[in-house]
Amino acid sequence: MSSSSSIRVRFAPSPTGMFHVGGARSALFNWVMAVQSGGTLVLRIEDTDASRNSPEWTEGIIRALAWLGMDGEQYEGPYFQSANADRHAAAVQTLKDRGRAYYCDCSREAVTARTGDQHKGYDGFCRDRSLEPGPGRALRFRTPDEGQTTVVDLLRGKPVFENAVLEDFVIARADGSVTFLLANVVDDMSQQITHVVRAEEHLSNAPKQQLLWEALGAEPPVWAHLPVVVNEKRQKLSKRRDKVALEDYRAEGYLAEAMRNYLMLLGWAPSGDREIVPWEVVVEEFRVEDVNTSPAFFDVKKLRAINGEYIRALPAEKFVAECLPFLQEAPFDVDVAVFAELAPLAQTRVALLSEIVPMIDFAFLDEPPADEQSWNKAMKEPAERILAAAEESYRDAPWNAEELKTRLERIGTEHGLKLGKTQAPVRVAVTGRTVGLPLFESLEILGRDRTLARIAAACARLAATAG
Repeated sequence: MSSSSSIRVRFAPSPTGMFHVGGARSALFNWVMAVQSGGTLVLRIEDTDASRNSPEWTEGIIRALAWLGMDGEQYEGPYFQSANADRHAAAVQTLKDRGRAYYCDCSREAVTARTGDQHKGYDGFCRDRSLEPGPGRALRFRTPDEGQTTVVDLLRGKPVFENAVLEDFVIARADGSVTFLLANVVDDMSQQITHVVRAEEHLSNAPKQQLLWEALGAEPPVWAHLPVVVNEKRQKLSKRRDKVALEDYRAEGYLAEAMRNYLMLLGWAPSGDREIVPWEVVVEEFRVEDVNTSPAFFDVKKLRAINGEYIRALPAEKFVAECLPFLQEAPFDVDVAVFAELAPLAQTRVALLSEIVPMIDFAFLDEPPADEQSWNKAMKEPAERILAAAEESYRDAPWNAEELKTRLERIGTEHGLKLGKTQAPVRVAVTGRTVGLPLFESLEILGRDRTLARIAAACARLAATAG
């Protein structure tokens, strides 16, 4: 990636212990913009909050980005906001020297007492008190009393904010640490950021930050505020209520390519009314100006369906490889060679890789898994006679799926049953469940001896129950 390009976009997450899917979408949108322009994606970790400053959490961000395709070759950094403290302090001093900031010792309670409204912003009480720095005194930015601040936003046009309604906001706390508003501006200036693509919740910060840029004598960046991501109730996604951690989706068996594809659809649509979009097409077609400003619904059902499409499109060897981490966590040993035989049967039936274990467990357990609901449903008259006939017929059958199916169909005809009804007790006897992989191909892979032993065991259980 060329660092000489004039386009420099940044992704600046805070370490929070998990990587939010909304943040992942922002990262992807920024990345695509950088790739399209031949520009640079800058990764900056906003780690000045000591309670969130954990190396493990930072590593989690880097791992999540790498999973989505953004490894260290795709971005510049990571930079750490905490390493820029000297520049932050210098900016504070500059604003103070230029008369654009002043010290304030007002508490929230004092402001409320003066205004009579706990929701009303700061009233400018300390503007002309000429306070010096001291304990309990924060530094506030002096916003203009008149005029307007226009934010040029690639999605939203030119929102206009009346300066008179912008309160004098805090840029440095009483302990000397700077706030998010100023730190971001100083970091963006020092890293020559030209475009800021971030969540809609920061739109209200844009006029304040733009005033800071101008007060520090620099040209503000190009803004783009992405629509909020909501759940099925159209509520903003919340980690307290919704599954929002990218790591959780990965652990559940979503493919990175599917997740990346889906996240790009949150507010943007490719040409041709399609949802499965190759990454090279995304890079070619995406324009942040085309992103819809309406809230973007995070539809887990659609994500699951897209993931299923990507799973089915995997080469067989790749599917086996993607399943191995989940099989290694299974409570039984898996023969990879046997699984490779079962894999084509399973690949068309799983939407999540984590679904693979209960789908193939019957082939690796000494006995089929116990599922009483399936047993009670399938083992009704004439189940015992069908199983006995199947055991007898299968003893000398050529062991291939086609022949096994033909023989069971013949048994069903003798009992006046269609194949679906006939195979139900055999399926439960051998696999433990009423639903699963194609039965006859499964029997072929399981082998004659294990199949017959399981059918015989089911017959014995039915006989014991009848007795």
